[in-house]
Amino acid sequence: MCNLYSITTNQAAITALFRVVNRYVGNLPPMPGVFPDYTAPIVRNGAAGRELATARWGMPSSSKALMDATKKRAEKLQAKGKAVDFKDLLRMEPDGGTTNIRNVKSKHWTRWLGAQNRCVVPFNSFSEFNRAEGGDIWFALDETRPLACFAGIWTNWTSVRRGETTNDLYAFLTTEPNAEVGAIHPKAMPVILTTPNEVETWMTAPAEEALKLQRPLPDGTLRIVARGVKEDAAPATAEARDSGQL
Repeated sequence: MCNLYSITTNQAAITALFRVVNRYVGNLPPMPGVFPDYTAPIVRNGAAGRELATARWGMPSSSKALMDATKKRAEKLQAKGKAVDFKDLLRMEPDGGTTNIRNVKSKHWTRWLGAQNRCVVPFNSFSEFNRAEGGDIWFALDETRPLACFAGIWTNWTSVRRGETTNDLYAFLTTEPNAEVGAIHPKAMPVILTTPNEVETWMTAPAEEALKLQRPLPDGTLRIVARGVKEDAAPATAEARDSGQL
């Protein structure tokens, strides 16, 4: 699964490409490495139109995942002879969040599939890890790393990270890999939108239609642009970087 990506395109280009009308961010520095639990830019639907905001990467984990984690923690505490208040332990179970979403039919995710909770996640390149191939393998639409986006969802949620906190959270959908990603990571790739029509469909269409976009890119669409580095800050030409492909 994709747990690392890069967004180095400037804020003005993101605003122009995704037709943002409101911005709720300060200066956005280049982020050559976005990891789970980092705060990064998303574009979502607002009352007056599309808005650029920042959110934390990692949607709420399912109640089953939190329950299972709490049971394991309770067992460890009990093995040490400590008393356990399971209800309180569950309430304060840390949730690292879910970064990639595959099973959109799950009741856990269907509540957030309406247009009001959909977003796009801007990126220039993303990484899949394969130790045998050199570690982090970075993919982009081409060597200039033009601006593109993942199909994502977001919500405002109270959870336990480093203490109880309320944040806007996001994650993006995954699907079967295409040939390029499958050679490195055979299980999944992010759902990537590459045209204005796809972005419009994802942001506005009924869920049944929007979810048809949960599919791999055609073979030959992506390029490996870096290997073995934890960040991808390779510069693109200003024209290619800022114009994007949408």
